[in-house]
Amino acid sequence: MPSKVGASCTGRVVLYFGMTLEVSTPALLFPAISLLFLSYTNRFLHLSALIRSLHTDWLVLGDELLRAQINNLRRRLTLIRAMQLFGAVSLLLCVASMLGVVSGRQIVAMGAFAVALGLMALSLGCLVYEVWISGGALRILLNAVDGKDLPRGCR
Repeated sequence: MPSKVGASCTGRVVLYFGMTLEVSTPALLFPAISLLFLSYTNRFLHLSALIRSLHTDWLVLGDELLRAQINNLRRRLTLIRAMQLFGAVSLLLCVASMLGVVSGRQIVAMGAFAVALGLMALSLGCLVYEVWISGGALRILLNAVDGKDLPRGCR
């Protein structure tokens, strides 16, 4: 099947082996991105408050167990910022894709949408990893109760 590039009067873009992209296709990511941002922001605010509390306790007590928890939370906070960045750029590229469809720039629209999907996948991948390591702070406390795998100076 030969490759086609063209636009129709209905706003559909035909590109690469009959694939079509309508202005509503990139718009489908808007609700998903909005919900993800709400989730990411809640996680970020919760971790920020927890880090502030643990930092205050660490300044008073100087406990290495608290320091290990803070280090775990620092990694999680970095992941959440990456998730937010990938999601924001994905949203921006969805807008660029929609503008490409409306202006008849099919290759730009498809490219922007493909990259937006890739960045959304990266954002979700960071979320999966952050959820995976979120048990780390609890594992530190549980290990302290059992007296094993503690940071140096905590036994």
